[in-house]
Amino acid sequence: MNVILDPAMLADSLAGGVLIGAASAGLLLVNGRIAGISGIFARATGRGAAGWQRAFLAGLLVAGAGAALAGLPVPGGLTGQSLPLLALAGVLVGFGTKLGNGCTSGHGVCGLARFSSRSLATVLVFMGVAGVTVFIRRHVL
Repeated sequence: MNVILDPAMLADSLAGGVLIGAASAGLLLVNGRIAGISGIFARATGRGAAGWQRAFLAGLLVAGAGAALAGLPVPGGLTGQSLPLLALAGVLVGFGTKLGNGCTSGHGVCGLARFSSRSLATVLVFMGVAGVTVFIRRHVL
């Protein structure tokens, strides 16, 4: 499999990473909270949710809807996949975030930036599982 480095794709990825980092740092600086999406989602959908948690989730949905309305492309990994496969993937990700006590945003973005050893261990596990999953999907199934 040949990988072609497209400068426009690299620029988009860099811009996305900068925005994620800035949003995570902003939430920590302004609100004193970690931008762990799974934790925010769990609290925002429960009783007694803080307004900022609901606003944070609404912002994620509005950004996605805005991108779709602007005609921006859907990530390549989502095109051509069956709905049951995507649903299964969502359930497995949810299970993993519960098991790991956090998600890629909480551990990978915020936890590593704070030099958390627990986050480092979690990131190593979920990246390892991701690598094995991709290998199995591409070479076994």
